[in-house]
Amino acid sequence: MERTRHIVEPTPSPGAAHALHIVSPDERIAAGKALRDKVPREQHGHWNGIKGRADPIELLRKSDDDRLKKLIPIRYGRMLQSPFAFYRGSAGIMAADLARTPITGLEVQACGDCHLLNFGGFATPERSIIFDINDFDETSRGPWEWDVKRLVASIVLAARSNGLSDARGCDCAVNCARRYREHMREFADMDPLAVWYAETKASDFIDSLPKALQRSVRKRIEKAAGRSGSEFDLPKLAGSVAGQIRITDQPPLIFHPGSISAPEAEATLEQLLHAYRQSLADDRRMLLDRYRLVDVAIKVVGVGSVGRRCWIALLMSEGNHPLFLQFKEAVSSVLEPYAGKSTFGHHGQRVVIGQRLMQPASDIFLGWVTAPNGRQFYVRQLHDAKIKPLVETFNAGMLDAYAQACGWVLARAHAKASEISATISGYLGSSNDAFEIAMGQFALAYADQAERDHAALKAAVRKGEIVAVKGA
Repeated sequence: MERTRHIVEPTPSPGAAHALHIVSPDERIAAGKALRDKVPREQHGHWNGIKGRADPIELLRKSDDDRLKKLIPIRYGRMLQSPFAFYRGSAGIMAADLARTPITGLEVQACGDCHLLNFGGFATPERSIIFDINDFDETSRGPWEWDVKRLVASIVLAARSNGLSDARGCDCAVNCARRYREHMREFADMDPLAVWYAETKASDFIDSLPKALQRSVRKRIEKAAGRSGSEFDLPKLAGSVAGQIRITDQPPLIFHPGSISAPEAEATLEQLLHAYRQSLADDRRMLLDRYRLVDVAIKVVGVGSVGRRCWIALLMSEGNHPLFLQFKEAVSSVLEPYAGKSTFGHHGQRVVIGQRLMQPASDIFLGWVTAPNGRQFYVRQLHDAKIKPLVETFNAGMLDAYAQACGWVLARAHAKASEISATISGYLGSSNDAFEIAMGQFALAYADQAERDHAALKAAVRKGEIVAVKGA
């Protein structure tokens, strides 16, 4: 389907042809309502495996280009585990599919890979724990609907993985979309600065949970908040080698490439660290300068990122306090072929700026750098009191509460840096449930599609067309 952009144009007042017309929230809401005639909300529920759809296996193979070849079988081994695991590693497939679904033409800073496991808890620079989106590898400008659709489909797939019925999964998806609509209306009425400051605190998240679960979740959050990420990671990731602290090889998931031992490697790494330093604010540079580089290694992470060059760097202060930084390769967002090329020439910068635009608070060491070979990376702390959601353990009540929290957070992320939140709100409506019902229908239909694509991957592995290594 051809994409159509709908823009509210400034209207000059009589006698002042060149005066700028300030678009009011009421005007934007009215413009959003008008979009319902062009793209009825019910249309968003449609997914029929569009005729002429690209072969999902070929899309996966294409995305393997320029990955580390020896790690690609690990990627497929992880994707084979379940349809939900497959879904997590196939954002590119869904982006191609979403580009052929109805859209309103209203664009936001989109996450690009908005599934349940890309939300979670983490520490702000002020050391409070908040709940928010925490993965932005694919962030770019794009239709707001695409993030919502990827999120709700992941909810149904998670429900199925946990043995819950489709009726339960659909209800959770509908409630997620409802929470998105309700909070988008609230944010549309707020002062832009208030939206910018808004955040979902850990206490807010806990209060939204079923009472029977609140105590255990509170204890887990308190435990995470009481420890420093690098101090906690040090004994797991490093040890003493010939009297020196070094990252411990744990092949195939953590290893030192042979190039690291080359005579010129140390100077190259120091140059890379210095170049990254230039992307930081002055105060963060001064903090970074209190650490010295000790060691670097490649660490395999995630599902969709497996095969991309992801380095961890161990730095130590004079008092031998560790700091682990992650240098993660940044390539084009999966949204760009369909939503337009990023305005940032550096994909590490695209990720960093997108993260800052969508999150209420971001890692103090967030930055970007270009390696001598031209590869682009973004940089962040490896862990910083991050709390990974245990989605695989969720019962129906916990999944519903979690899904609603994700819808709430996504609405804030879309509204934070966008002047069109009122237009989106006008389109969604203040009380009508047409959109969320459509999202429930889409979630079920696209979960079926993901299961078919997962089966196609299993068939390709059985035939020997794709090599997969399980258990890594």
